Amino acid sequence: MVRFLSGLLQLWRSLLGAILFYTLLPLPKGVQPSFIRIARWCPWVGLIIGGILLGSFWGLESLKVPTLLRSAILVAFWLGLTGGLHLDGAMDAADGLAVTEPKRRLAVMADSVSGAFGVMIGILILLLKVAALEGLGLESWYFFVLIPAWGRWSQVVAIAFYPYLKAEGKGAFHKQQFQLYPDLCWSICPMLLFVFLSYFFLPISQWLSVILSNLWFMAVAIAVSTWFGHKFQGHTGDTYGATVEWTEVACLVSIVLLANRL
Repeated sequence: MVRFLSGLLQLWRSLLGAILFYTLLPLPKGVQPSFIRIARWCPWVGLIIGGILLGSFWGLESLKVPTLLRSAILVAFWLGLTGGLHLDGAMDAADGLAVTEPKRRLAVMADSVSGAFGVMIGILILLLKVAALEGLGLESWYFFVLIPAWGRWSQVVAIAFYPYLKAEGKGAFHKQQFQLYPDLCWSICPMLLFVFLSYFFLPISQWLSVILSNLWFMAVAIAVSTWFGHKFQGHTGDTYGATVEWTEVACLVSIVLLANRL
């Protein structure tokens, strides 16, 4: 019993560590977060972020905020929840990809000053998110919850299946501590739990839509992680961030385009 409770406490502290590392959400005073194996919690943190975004969406909708302004506020809030952690990585990765010599990419990405290509990509990501969110209505509420979770699952895939390209770095400990099967299985649990619970609250047609959406988002997450892994022959902390951002963008844009065709 003592061992079981100790294990639960360690899980709780690890979750708190993930929230502290991946977001700017405040933690209660006196808590003792642990940063051991926090990568497995990435999608869980995404689910928390998605829930906050959904609540914000409903609040702005009830205030009758114009659609475009509402979308811009949501994206700004989305960015603020993480402190731009993943967007910064996406911008650095873009600067690296702009270099034609693969051997120089890591050095370029290590530069703290963003290049022109990185800035353009950062702006593009934000614009695409704003435009896509404008196309989502109240009937698509579950996408707000699922997409941040799947975006972070793409990072888990990158950690699980690709080498880390630096001896040190902010993302190195993710790879060093990752336990493939238990952590990969744990990381997909929040999306499976969402599908299971939604069965009891949604009409069957909408529940089937949730299932199909999850399958599509999984495919996108794997594809984005694989693409960056192929281009860099591995991953870094910056490409982890890039996989999160581009998975979110690809999921948002594709689901809006699909909805407009149906």
